[in-house]
Amino acid sequence: MKKLTRIALAALMSVSVMACGTSEQPAPEGGSLYKAGTYEAEADGFGGSANPVHLSVTLSDNAIDKIEYTADGETPTVGGAALPKLVENVIAAQSPNIDGVSGATVTSTAFFAALNDALTQAGADPASIEPKDTGKAAAEDIEKTCDIVIAGAGGAGMTAAITAAQNGKKVIILEKGSVSGGNSSYATGGMNAADTHYQAEQGIEDSADLYYADTMKGGHDINNPDLVRTLADNSSAAIDWLDSIGAPLSNVGQAGGASAMRQHRPVNDEGKILSVGTYLVEHLTDTCGEVGVEIIYNAKVDTILVDEGKAAGLHATGDAGNSITVRADSVIITTGGFGSNPDMITKYRPDLEGYVSTNAPTITGDLIPVLEDIGADFVDLEQIQVHPTVVQKDGALISESLRGDGAILLNKYGKRFCDEMNTRDVVSAHISEQDDSYAWLIADQKMADESTVVEKYHSKGYMVQCDTLADLAKLIGCDEATLEETFSKWQASVAAQKDDEFEHEAITSVVTDLSHAPYYAVQIAPGIHHCMGGVKINTEAEVIDIDGEAIPNLFAAGEVTGGVHGGNRLGGNAVADFVVFGRIAGENASK
Repeated sequence: MKKLTRIALAALMSVSVMACGTSEQPAPEGGSLYKAGTYEAEADGFGGSANPVHLSVTLSDNAIDKIEYTADGETPTVGGAALPKLVENVIAAQSPNIDGVSGATVTSTAFFAALNDALTQAGADPASIEPKDTGKAAAEDIEKTCDIVIAGAGGAGMTAAITAAQNGKKVIILEKGSVSGGNSSYATGGMNAADTHYQAEQGIEDSADLYYADTMKGGHDINNPDLVRTLADNSSAAIDWLDSIGAPLSNVGQAGGASAMRQHRPVNDEGKILSVGTYLVEHLTDTCGEVGVEIIYNAKVDTILVDEGKAAGLHATGDAGNSITVRADSVIITTGGFGSNPDMITKYRPDLEGYVSTNAPTITGDLIPVLEDIGADFVDLEQIQVHPTVVQKDGALISESLRGDGAILLNKYGKRFCDEMNTRDVVSAHISEQDDSYAWLIADQKMADESTVVEKYHSKGYMVQCDTLADLAKLIGCDEATLEETFSKWQASVAAQKDDEFEHEAITSVVTDLSHAPYYAVQIAPGIHHCMGGVKINTEAEVIDIDGEAIPNLFAAGEVTGGVHGGNRLGGNAVADFVVFGRIAGENASK
């Protein structure tokens, strides 16, 4: 089944125009470029038609004077962070014909679609408006020195940077994109951790030993046991560290493959569960600023500087083609995997050709060949995880936390077909085995009342509201009686705390039996989600070379590394990975 990429979707986005005064195109007077005035337009961005990107564009006769926007549906750390940069760049260039913000393709496309319509309303031909020279072509080369330089301002990179800065070190991060976050911004579930104070306060029994065992089993026992031991043993302290920077994860839920409730999630002031990725990226970005970490954006790292066998800095190329060189005592690589690089995906997994990806567009594995060039070793590069619940039109991920709270999966006939909380590879395989290789994920109003996640999916048009089971059966295209039987069995299983049909592993911790109409449904299928293999590291987050030795002064953390997750990553372990090993990398690089 061929699937659309995010970029392909962006090309299909619809635009609606709301003209001021008249729907006819005004004609500029004399030799002016625009008919002066303020023009309104909007286009569907990441928030869909329910929450479009709306622009108010103020024009004088020959200039774009001001652009104001509302974009409540855009991810705050991705599209939300990109919009002020887009406005600044357009005002500087006085043209819509400039590049979008790297890492925020969908929002950028919506912004320019709305802007072009506003300019068209003013009587201009947007395609003919050449950009002014903004000075980027003359950008100067940059040379800096610091204690620690980091490639990648995602969760692992910013965690490492903050840790090192707290140790009194001068830290610079080079980030390929125009915003921080990378794949971390796309995390929707939570962070696994064992023996935490939140678990104790909520009467949840768990241990680092059980966490270790679950992770090894989930990874089919090909994980590096030392790395998994380090992950489990340091997870509780990582939760405490997040508390210390003002980013508590107080709600504890269930994730697939876990024997205990250990997925820690953030909540808002109303107690509703939030998406962990945007929440943590916002806090980490703010904390980087507070502790003096410098982030240089639009800096694509292309070389790891080596001096007498030791890592000694990074070289990057800026978006204007200028050279950026940062020399440092220690180097940390946190550039993520290669989930948005189709060529690299098919190189290691030809069977995944054409799959949609949930990854940020900047996650293309740029540093894998660079690490290879300096003698680094790699592990499990062929271990690429597909996530079972992905919207195929644009790669949007539907959080596993919903299934942990009681959402079920139905095939086209309205029947359950597996334990929804089995590991991701197993659930993905079951979905692919269904007729037409897709499934429906169903939540109810109780889940919507307790989580902003359901609200977000509904407002973006992913989840369709069905007021009754009859409406849900019509949406799915199945027999209503079959659907009623499915729901009756599920509700009986929840009441009995035992799923005789599919042995649902987390049925004792679900928050709803799906008896609270209306229902919310989304059609999903598997998509590329996480690269579990990568550069080889040890428990000190040091990069290991092909001879089995640590490369001096070179560290790595997060999805760019391999060995932690083995053959399958458990939900909630990506965030745990970047916080635990990000902290370890920051600590050891500080030494």
